[in-house]
Amino acid sequence: MSRTGTCPRVLIVGAGLAGTATAIRLLRFARRPLEVVLLERRYDYRSAGIAYHRDGNPWDHVFNIQAGRMSVFREDVLDFVRWANREADRRKWPAPWKEFEFVEQGPAPRRIFQDYLTDRLAEAGREACPGVVLVEADGEAVDLEVHSAGVEVTVRGPGPATLSADHVVLATGLELGQPPFASEVLEHPSFVRNPYSAAGVRKLLALPPEATVTIVGSVLSAYDSAGLLLRRGHTGKIHLISGTGTIFRAYPAGHAHGVLQLPCPTSLLEPYRNREEFLARVWAEWERACAVVVRDHPDVDPRVVAERVAKAWEPHLPEAIERIPSAELRCLLDDFGTAIASLRVGAVEYTMAVIERAMQPPDGMVGLVVGKVEKVTPATSGRLTVSVTAPREPGQGHAIEADLVVCNVAREWDYSRVERPLWRNLLGRGIAVPHERTGRGVEVDGQGALLGPDGKPAGPVFAVGVPREGDEIVRNGRTGAFAFNLAAIKNQSIAVAAHVIEQLELGDGDLALGTAQERGHVSKAEEAGRAGFEEAVVLEVRRLAARARRERELLGSRLDARIRSMGGPPVLPADASRHEGVMRALVGRAAVQRLTDVSVTPRQLRRHLGLANAEE
Repeated sequence: MSRTGTCPRVLIVGAGLAGTATAIRLLRFARRPLEVVLLERRYDYRSAGIAYHRDGNPWDHVFNIQAGRMSVFREDVLDFVRWANREADRRKWPAPWKEFEFVEQGPAPRRIFQDYLTDRLAEAGREACPGVVLVEADGEAVDLEVHSAGVEVTVRGPGPATLSADHVVLATGLELGQPPFASEVLEHPSFVRNPYSAAGVRKLLALPPEATVTIVGSVLSAYDSAGLLLRRGHTGKIHLISGTGTIFRAYPAGHAHGVLQLPCPTSLLEPYRNREEFLARVWAEWERACAVVVRDHPDVDPRVVAERVAKAWEPHLPEAIERIPSAELRCLLDDFGTAIASLRVGAVEYTMAVIERAMQPPDGMVGLVVGKVEKVTPATSGRLTVSVTAPREPGQGHAIEADLVVCNVAREWDYSRVERPLWRNLLGRGIAVPHERTGRGVEVDGQGALLGPDGKPAGPVFAVGVPREGDEIVRNGRTGAFAFNLAAIKNQSIAVAAHVIEQLELGDGDLALGTAQERGHVSKAEEAGRAGFEEAVVLEVRRLAARARRERELLGSRLDARIRSMGGPPVLPADASRHEGVMRALVGRAAVQRLTDVSVTPRQLRRHLGLANAEE
């Protein structure tokens, strides 16, 4: 693809949630001409990805979490709900959704999220500064090469074979692995490998009501499949197979997220001795923390005490995790990942009510089977047999014969085993390496840049979303599903987009900025001009959050004037324009830090940033 003039280009690989969110931020943040190319290998995944595309989500698939948490903008928590109530085109929506009034704590169909992201991306394109353009391209990136002038990306598809770019952002989403227990039945008509595929949904919808179904896995996505069947009047037995027996809880009505300040779990910061001793310390600290919440915060519903504690511990977890040997850390994540996720997040009543009703009495329509799936094999009856081993009792198990087996596990988090050509080539070229400590995702630096085997950025190549799972765990203590969910993606899209824009604007001023930071002059400059710096940061926060071009331009003008009036340390460039560029970068970094502050809820963040209106 030839460039449109001489303006720089940023190529985003993957137009699902993470890629679209990053494109929106780039279109909003850029002040100078820029071409944002959004490359997607599947047309139906554009602005949706595997999780939200229409063909894989019938109307009965609702978000696992509340509608009020689905805004793509962390600083505008109700944006999705407002869009669904006031802007969405409902002419083809079925009852009851056609007349449904969406609320912050309520449900919403997953499939409408694609329309929401499409609308918000189009709006960002319309409201971008002159010369800032969005190009949506079809094709699959299969390789890339970093050179002195940027990055050359090899593309397979209907368009050009190569794309050159100044920066590349990888938003490749979830990677599916091959479940080893199902190697004999991957192509069997009664096996669903991907329940969010159009083919998988067709099989579920075509199933006779009395059929026996086995769902492997009991995380939130499993409830989508079970809920879909139950709402359609399914009467046959549904087995949920879980290695840990974890069942997620439903949020109480009117639930709103909160962040509590709890004492640091200090015993977790002691040296790691062995698993048994460590788990004993975790359990003791956990019980103490839960008791503190119950005692000191009687307004917290008992059903979300665990969520409050898990959230409050996040700032302390990186230090605790640092003490755990890598091999042990990987085993702990494998064994307790689902349980940790269930402590940190719940599901909406709409989803859980139908599941919980079907699980009563104990021999109800939905049954929980605790154990490990050893093998799924064809039965002589034409059905499938699922062999399950009881936990801690190898060889002791039983077999379940089912008309349909739905696989909700075997997401591939080890990138040395990912089959996608792009990741195979990136690892082969040393542009990326698997995350060493956790074995999940790839190594990135604090800006999201891919790191090579020497621990240094291999080029202007960044990642957002799932590939950063391991880094989110060890760097930010975000465990369970929160390591790669919408909340993490929102912050990563802001930080990566702002950093890329900064790099493009600074040019060689980046060197001066780096030197200033290393010598500690940056904090001195902030301190010396505290009032002016603070005012500039507030203006930049509001500019980054503004949706309308005119508002951003006005805020930008005020910001420029403020920066021109500010001094700076002598190490910064004497040239006025370069000096201003570096000071602007410092202001921008402080603004991004505030926009991505996870120590407060999104609603609190909005108030802290001065973005809340009188009604809020």
